[in-house]
Amino acid sequence: MKRALISGDFSRDYTSTPGTSMSLASIQVLLLTSIVSSVSGLTITPERGTTLRITSPQVYGCKVCTESGRSQQCTSSLLLQDSTAVSVKFTCTAPENEFTVEVVQNIKCTTSCSGNILQADFGSLPLQGFKRRFTWNISALAPKAFKIDFTRIGLRQINPSERCPDRHTYNLQAVQTTGKVAVGTYCRSGPISSAQILKQGSFSLDVSAGSQLQSGQFEVSVGEEIKSLAKISVTLPKENPTSDLLSPNYPDSFPDDDSMEWYFDVPDKHKTTVQLLNLVQPSCLKKQAAVEYYRTGRSALVLRLTDTQPDQTQGDFSLMLRNCEMDRRRSGSPGLSVNIRVSASSTASLVSCQVDLGKEGVSLHINKLRPASDCKMKMDSVMKETITVTSSSDLSFQDCLPEDIQVTATRVIECSRLCPTIPIPLLVPLVPSCLPAPLNSMTWTLRPAEHGTVLLTAPTGPLKQSLPGQICNDSISIEVAEEDGNTVGVFCPNGAIQKVQIHNNVSVTWRSNMGGRVLRSFFKYVLNASFEKEISERYIFTVSPSKDTPVIVATPGWPVGMQPYSTVSWIVSVPARMEANLMFGNLSQPKCRNRHTDIRVQRVGRLEEDYSRREDEGAESQLTVSESFYLNMSNCMPERGQFSVITKITLQESNLLAIILSVLAALLVISVIVLVAVCMMVRKKKRDVEHEVSVYNPFSASSEPAQNTFPKTREDNESHVYASIEETLVYTHLLKKGAEIGIYGEFDTHRPSEGHTDSQEQQVSKDTGSDNMEVGVYQPFRFSCQGPPLPQRRLSHGEPMVDNEIYLRADESEEEHYENTGPRLEPEGENSA
Repeated sequence: MKRALISGDFSRDYTSTPGTSMSLASIQVLLLTSIVSSVSGLTITPERGTTLRITSPQVYGCKVCTESGRSQQCTSSLLLQDSTAVSVKFTCTAPENEFTVEVVQNIKCTTSCSGNILQADFGSLPLQGFKRRFTWNISALAPKAFKIDFTRIGLRQINPSERCPDRHTYNLQAVQTTGKVAVGTYCRSGPISSAQILKQGSFSLDVSAGSQLQSGQFEVSVGEEIKSLAKISVTLPKENPTSDLLSPNYPDSFPDDDSMEWYFDVPDKHKTTVQLLNLVQPSCLKKQAAVEYYRTGRSALVLRLTDTQPDQTQGDFSLMLRNCEMDRRRSGSPGLSVNIRVSASSTASLVSCQVDLGKEGVSLHINKLRPASDCKMKMDSVMKETITVTSSSDLSFQDCLPEDIQVTATRVIECSRLCPTIPIPLLVPLVPSCLPAPLNSMTWTLRPAEHGTVLLTAPTGPLKQSLPGQICNDSISIEVAEEDGNTVGVFCPNGAIQKVQIHNNVSVTWRSNMGGRVLRSFFKYVLNASFEKEISERYIFTVSPSKDTPVIVATPGWPVGMQPYSTVSWIVSVPARMEANLMFGNLSQPKCRNRHTDIRVQRVGRLEEDYSRREDEGAESQLTVSESFYLNMSNCMPERGQFSVITKITLQESNLLAIILSVLAALLVISVIVLVAVCMMVRKKKRDVEHEVSVYNPFSASSEPAQNTFPKTREDNESHVYASIEETLVYTHLLKKGAEIGIYGEFDTHRPSEGHTDSQEQQVSKDTGSDNMEVGVYQPFRFSCQGPPLPQRRLSHGEPMVDNEIYLRADESEEEHYENTGPRLEPEGENSA
């Protein structure tokens, strides 16, 4: 019950129900007109959740006033909400001619919508004499659209300048970042069954002044993820199957660089014709305005606005109007506007279709799927349930829909004696568009010579096998099987399988996963087939994994097990400095009646096996191989169960390389440490050798070269104790004799000390061959770590050097000296005899 309170003696409750009589409505209009004309006060109470606006375009004309106590406020517009009762008066005698009333509600759609569109007064009944607009602002979360269902009454689009006969006019708007777009103006009773608006929009109902609001309800729900600003669904009726639709903002321009979609539900046994009327073409900067047609099981058809549009086509379809980026720099530059007329007619005539397959050996098969349908097929004027075309034939179809028939093609390629030396391209034929349905599949049967092999490669790149975790989402799939029906696998582009070799007759079946929509544009060239010599295995796959993408392969026929006694090999290429990690999953082992199942891994060029397991042995789940390898599997004769396995191959950086690099780094560090230690020892040894040594001088007091005099007497100090004595000075005469007999080389005494004093005058030899030497001087020397060399001497003061280290007096002979000093010593190591 919708309640409105009217002040004065006429105050009463009004109930708006579908059964309200016209007499009651007339009485209400008369009462309201009388009340407004007399400018009496109105008490208005909006319903909860609604906003009521009373507005006038005249700023200085009639005013609407509200009272609060004794004060009164008059303006050109009034906003009422929150179910608050307000007393309203007008300052003119005919406010219904100057004011309009709008009732607004908001609906939000997330996972569901907060309400539906309900046509009710919402507190506006006292203002029934005014023009009223009921607006529902609806929003959805991107990228979803909201959907309004008009199935109960249906809508038909009209020109915005027109008005509906029942004085109820509907408007649909889309709200974009660039502003509002008028999707269309509609009346009740038409073919439009629903509308979807992207993200945000509004739906409004305009009711003429004095008209009673008709009851109704439209369901609001979350729609699809659409790419256009709106999508209108049209169900063409059989009785009057013609519908006129207008571009957004008509007759003004369609939005710049935007699109609008209409979906048409066409009755069975009807054909549609599309016409573009009142076309105004835009001036484009980028792209081109176009019309796109999408049909189930057909490729997309893109036409220019000036092209002839589709005529006499069957089945449901979508029409997409797409605008370009328009040139609006020049004033008066036209935009895009068009009237789209779609009409349907019954298919009472036959559709003739001539098929010519050429000389490629392709056979075309047309099968009737629904025997109970009205579809009638004829080949050369003969009624057929199944049609097979091998060369050229005249076909006719009556009342045949795409879902009534299935079109397939086959070709047999044999190699009995002389086989082709070049690969044979497997091409999908282009079937005529006059066929009721597109090509569903194409099958090639490949028969090599006896004991021969079929080699399959993809011209567009490696293949991948469709498996769990590696599903083919491409628009086509390629099913490879043996001619006896045993499936090898389902494959699609963009993988790592370079070659497939099968030692048997093979069938290759191409299927379109998009109902043939891409047939005329893509994937006409499927595979290359070659005939080769016998191979050792039943199946061989050549795989080249990439570093960032794991490869999943499975035994032939997966998830069904391999055939008894059958064998399969994968030749896996592993790049340098990489290694392959193998994971065996979904392993199913049978109980063997004869022989054993076997899983073996062997690196290419190696005799030893890296891995080998039978069905009665525990299998490892992971394995790492550092080089290119063979993965071989063979089946037994199962008693029960089956043999199947999925293998995941992943490339990774080689651990061996990391170990080698670590060892080399450690050796480098150790070498540096050893070199530093050796150099430090050498330097220390040099310092020890270069320390000054004491000098034995029989004619003067002993002292270190750094001292000028000893502070103590010989008895009191340790001047007679030597830290070291140079043997070359002590045994100089012995070394000379050794040199004469070839035991020692040339020798020399050392250079004088750099630190001598006046009391210890430095004595230097005149030359290396001198027989005389300064008495009382013993000089230090330097040598390298390879051993002390015998240094060369300089002449000093012109005095001769002596060649022994037992110094003689000037007046003493050698024999006398030896008598005084004791027996003569021989060189160490000489024979005394």
